[in-house]
Amino acid sequence: MKTQTRKLTAAGAALALCFVLPFLTLNNPQLGNMLCLMHIPVMLCGFICGWKYGFMVGLLAPILRSAILGAPPMMPTAVCMTFELGVYGLCTGLFSSLLPKKLIFDYITLIIAMLLGRVAWGVATALIVGGLTFEAYLASAFVAAVWGIVIQLVIVVPLVLAVRRTKLI
Repeated sequence: MKTQTRKLTAAGAALALCFVLPFLTLNNPQLGNMLCLMHIPVMLCGFICGWKYGFMVGLLAPILRSAILGAPPMMPTAVCMTFELGVYGLCTGLFSSLLPKKLIFDYITLIIAMLLGRVAWGVATALIVGGLTFEAYLASAFVAAVWGIVIQLVIVVPLVLAVRRTKLI
């Protein structure tokens, strides 16, 4: 029971961070797309709380933030992000539970989640918006987000390791 309460609290904190971190971009959509700050709490939630909480936070964060704050725009951005972030939370939680708790496997988990999440975003965008070419997909999912990818690789795993060391969860 105590562990579930801690996981629920951590998931709530992750959801709150999904609301707050994008303000660091000063509501600049281009900068927000480049830095991908909403992705970090979802990935952390998956790693720390497990796939169920990570998946739920990933699904809820973009839709709730759009409904409450108006950013990102609901269609198509928040809806497509819902698929992407849901996959991030699901994959980080699932693969981190299946693989050994070692640094290399944490990075493998993160990279797999990042790739699969971007594929989910691409499929959702192609289905909702239509006309998404492979070149446009690569430009949006990887080239435009390169700084966000770097930030995630530099920040997420060290934070996961720090939380594991505390043994709170």
